[in-house]
Amino acid sequence: MRKLFVCLLAICLGISMNASAQTAYSKQKAKQSKKEYKQKVKKLNKEGWQVFGSSHTLEMSLLNHYEALEKDGVAEIVGYATSASKNIGKNKLIMTACTSYAQQTGSNIKGRIMEDMGSQLTTEELSEFEHFYSAYENNVKAEIRGELRQSYAIFRPTKVHGKDAYEFEAYYIVDEAAASRARIRAFQAAAKESAVAQKYADQVSKFIEEANFPEE
Repeated sequence: MRKLFVCLLAICLGISMNASAQTAYSKQKAKQSKKEYKQKVKKLNKEGWQVFGSSHTLEMSLLNHYEALEKDGVAEIVGYATSASKNIGKNKLIMTACTSYAQQTGSNIKGRIMEDMGSQLTTEELSEFEHFYSAYENNVKAEIRGELRQSYAIFRPTKVHGKDAYEFEAYYIVDEAAASRARIRAFQAAAKESAVAQKYADQVSKFIEEANFPEE
């Protein structure tokens, strides 16, 4: 009975200590998040950025963005653009965000293939895979576009070759489960034109499913 009591006491103490540690962690995280938020707002205001395409203030836009990033299984993707036209700049933002995602996921897959399969591939197969990477990235750009949800966008005046223009940044949220499905669709489309991708389809598709969007 005494041993049982000691065990139960140890379990209760462990739970209590774990709860205390979690509370301390949450408080510290909230403190750091608040500090990060204030620094970001101060930096953007100092650099002359304004909210683009929204009635929200810069402060509210950032708060909503950070709240969205707190959810599990999401990633942030950023688009950049410079243009004399706000409409053209808006269109460029989504294009550069998709291109950035495609290039980074393409590099990720190439790295996995070279690391895990490089020794078993012939010179001809390695060469053919280079063509596959290009096709895969192009398909990712097309597939991921529908999965990006713009969180907020900002702009500021600038000069391009001495002429007035605007600099833009847009921050997008993507659900990684949806992004994974988009990458698989891109692989399936690219593999139709690649014999080597079809030959190693099981391995490559597994790499693509497992890949996470690289942190910037």
